[in-house]
This record gives sequence, structure tokens and C-alpha cells, in this order.
Amino acid sequence: MPSISKKKKSKISEQILSYLYSISPQAAFTSKIAEEIVRDEEFTKSLLEELEKGKLLIRINKGPEGQDYTRWNRWRLSNAAFDAYKKLH
Repeated sequence: MPSISKKKKSKISEQILSYLYSISPQAAFTSKIAEEIVRDEEFTKSLLEELEKGKLLIRINKGPEGQDYTRWNRWRLSNAAFDAYKKLH
């Protein structure tokens, strides 16, 4: 499989952030995000983890009733990222 350039990864990351901004304050599962941006789940997960390292996303490991997720992750925009997007729109 050919590697994806940094520029294309950056554009896909922008799509992820835009989608999460559009559903904010809700969080979305990795599979739903991958479905929305029409990308493979593993590739999407790697981008989500990179965005988390950059403090743009927050990983949610617990369900609404407080149960721990063992296999799933939900994601939402960090407060700083939300404020930055809010200024742009």
C-alpha cells in the first residue's frame, strides 16, 4: 500500500476535526468518524491518536453510565480546539 503524504494526512485530520466540531458537544466512536470521512478504521484511529497527542482531541473511555470501555473509544474536541474552530466559523 502506498504511503500517504503529510499534506493529505493533514487534510484528512481537518475533516475529522470539522466533523467533531459539527456534532459538538457530543462525542463519536472511531467507527462513526471513519464512516463519516470514508476512511479505514485503523487509519482513522492512528490519525485520532496523533490529534490526541497534539491536544486537539480528548479520548473518552467511559460510557454514559460510568462503565469502562474495553474495546471502544469515543472522541470529542478539546476545549481549546473547539474555541479555535468557533473563532473561524
